[in-house]
Amino acid sequence: MESVLTQLPALLGVLLGTIGTMVATTVAERGRWRRGQTVRWDERRLDAYADFTRAVKEIHLLSLGMLSGHRPGSRTPALDREDGLARLAEADVRHTLTWETVLLLGDAATVRAASTWRRAVRDLEQAARSLPDQPEGLAAMVRQADEARDDFYQAARGGLGVRGGGVEQFRRPAEGRVPAART
Repeated sequence: MESVLTQLPALLGVLLGTIGTMVATTVAERGRWRRGQTVRWDERRLDAYADFTRAVKEIHLLSLGMLSGHRPGSRTPALDREDGLARLAEADVRHTLTWETVLLLGDAATVRAASTWRRAVRDLEQAARSLPDQPEGLAAMVRQADEARDDFYQAARGGLGVRGGGVEQFRRPAEGRVPAART
């Protein structure tokens, strides 16, 4: 009996060491799994945002092409109405599909910014579809779409943890100065 009592501290040490190793291994594995999941979903989110961006930008450019004749100083090549309407219909299908993925994977701030950009581009699309009627406030619509695009990029980068400088492609007015939209 005495030999068991003298070996008890060593046995307890081995037992505690084994339990400690198991706990440490479990915690490390959970952390590694969580990091792997984060990277996996961030990659999917990035793909969703990029696909959505391409789809919305395509509608934006098609709309600007159709509206080119109504925008003095436009650098966007003019697009025939019939060709433009057909291409808008195709682009709208791609846009709808990519929107669903953004809704599914996006964080709240990015989804809000995407929705705002989407509505602004939808206004441009509606103006293009309503031609030959003269669209009212076209310059303001273009500016609003450009600002919404920049806000979406900022929100998406924030949600993905992308660091770096500003991404604005549209220069916001500096005290009383009105910039020209860059499209």
